[in-house]
Amino acid sequence: MKPIIAIPMGDPAGIGPEIIVKALMNKDVFQAASCLVVGDRKVLEEAALFAKVKLRINTISKPEEGDYSEGVMNLVDLDNVNMEEFKIGQVSGMCGRAAYEYIEKSIELANSKKVAAVATPPINKEALKAGNVDFIGHTEIFGALTGTKDPLTMFEVHGMRVFFLTRHVSLRKACDMVTKDRIKDYVKRCKEALSKLGVAEGTMAIAGLNPHSGEHGLFGDEEVNHVSPAVEELQAEGYDVVGPIGADSVFHLALQGRFNSVLSLYHDQGHIATKTLDFERTIAITGGMPILRTSVDHGTAMDIAGRGIASEVSMVEAILLGAKYSVSFHGC
Repeated sequence: MKPIIAIPMGDPAGIGPEIIVKALMNKDVFQAASCLVVGDRKVLEEAALFAKVKLRINTISKPEEGDYSEGVMNLVDLDNVNMEEFKIGQVSGMCGRAAYEYIEKSIELANSKKVAAVATPPINKEALKAGNVDFIGHTEIFGALTGTKDPLTMFEVHGMRVFFLTRHVSLRKACDMVTKDRIKDYVKRCKEALSKLGVAEGTMAIAGLNPHSGEHGLFGDEEVNHVSPAVEELQAEGYDVVGPIGADSVFHLALQGRFNSVLSLYHDQGHIATKTLDFERTIAITGGMPILRTSVDHGTAMDIAGRGIASEVSMVEAILLGAKYSVSFHGC
């Protein structure tokens, strides 16, 4: 039996609706998952028109009512977009609020175990703020609505997995957050998250913060004072972890299979490595939560919304990865 993957529609004014209708026509997606969209029927019908996609929209109120045949979109229609006010490609509070409500409903379905995973298209931070949604992004919303204090972010691309010690903070603050205790806490939680995904074996590598990992303190002492002590203590506790390993080589080694994952110490360090390798197939997985969430890792692309030219590759990959990992995550 195929897992049911919930797909909140994302920001109605962005490319989310378009990449969803295109992804649902993908043969691999149909074979791997039963998809349930949470969104607005009017917006999705419009997206199907300009994307030149022919599918039948089946409006339902709960997953078990779905018709998961090929060419059918099963939709929980929240009907929360006023088409008289709606303008595709423009940031608005109405769309920000609507995007939040799609996520909220999808998480409700996942929390109640009605769906196996949630695969998210992009939302817009500006629109969220304009809609008086008090969250900066997906990770914070999922954390709050699942009762998870500090969700983990992991990227996967071509089998390479990258976790992030810090995310949306300044580079200066990120350096200050590289502490022994934080590294130890993250490694333990990352290892647990990997185990839930069925990746129990293998070594985690911790990237160096400074060039050449600081050359034993010659230029930067974070490795000497925090990273190395954390690794030594973790190894003594039985954790399979190594580091620091220079950021100019650790991702290459992970891609070759030397490590099952890498802990990136700041946002762009890992983002650049993964997205340069394959921008469209870099998929985010939010770990450490009681539910499974995968996501595209690109924005709402308001500049091309409504033109029918947005690529659905990332949406397809996010759904496939959600289906793949849901088996181990739920112990099936």
